Amino acid sequence: MKKFLSFLLTTYVSVPVILYLFPWILSHAIFSHLLRFPYFVDLRRPQDVLNHTCNFYLSTEEGVSVGVWHTLAVSQWDAAAGKNLDWYHETLGDGRPVIIYLHGNVGTRAISHRVELVKILSAAGYHVLSLDYRGFGDSTGDPSEAGLTSDALYLYYWAKTRSRGSMLCLWGHSLGSGVATNAAVRIQEQEGYAVDALILEAPYTRIGEAVANHPLAKMYMFLPGFESLLWNILERISISFANDKNLKTLSSPLLILHSEDDNVVPFHMGQKLYQISLQAQRESNRNTRIQMVSYRANLRLSHSHIYLDPNLSDVVQRFLQNLT
Repeated sequence: MKKFLSFLLTTYVSVPVILYLFPWILSHAIFSHLLRFPYFVDLRRPQDVLNHTCNFYLSTEEGVSVGVWHTLAVSQWDAAAGKNLDWYHETLGDGRPVIIYLHGNVGTRAISHRVELVKILSAAGYHVLSLDYRGFGDSTGDPSEAGLTSDALYLYYWAKTRSRGSMLCLWGHSLGSGVATNAAVRIQEQEGYAVDALILEAPYTRIGEAVANHPLAKMYMFLPGFESLLWNILERISISFANDKNLKTLSSPLLILHSEDDNVVPFHMGQKLYQISLQAQRESNRNTRIQMVSYRANLRLSHSHIYLDPNLSDVVQRFLQNLT
């Protein structure tokens, strides 16, 4: 028994040391890109899980190819019969809003809650571009904050050249919320205009605070210096995904969706981001639409099931329609 307890204590104490010596472990934990759920879906055949969806790849930089699904609005399904990839790309300029969906960590663009959300958005009349960042799914390369942001930016500009002025919306869920705000800030700084719309689902203030909230991290938080160690490692591996900082400068219309019973990203983080955005709006004298929709804990939507809200399509439609 003593040997067993000694083993447990040694293992427990060694974790911070291992993280310090091998900081890439934390990076892999944050992205969890090697968990390519669901394993038995051929990402080249989106039709197995989504109607009227085409698969294609974009070379976002040398040596990096990312997989994308383009799902048509339901109203276009009849016209899509027998059409090729070029026809799908051409439809992006038909005047319907285009939503670029930036998913969270773990799994691919084929994971069930992502597919179900895309179905809802398609039924509501939107084009949806679902991206697997570098290192995720069948995309090549290794993930990093800079890399994921570059992939999202490339897809945004690719879509913008084909949208002929149609509304382009960035939708970021969980980890993807940081990708979305990073991309939006870069666009605003480089191009001088704001992204048409930004929707953040279950967003965190910054990734370090989300990591510190993880049950495994909480086991070590009472150790002196452990929290500082976490922030030090995040700085060493260049990961911050600072939504709180980004929203202080963004002037895009913003919709935040968050469930009170979120067990991954605490609800209070979404509330804080909402308040940050309102404060930034007041200070800049903007009249940008900023909205937060909260879901009661008794609905049990948690972190990844807001798509189960029967009114979600109405919420999104009202938000986007009021921007035009």
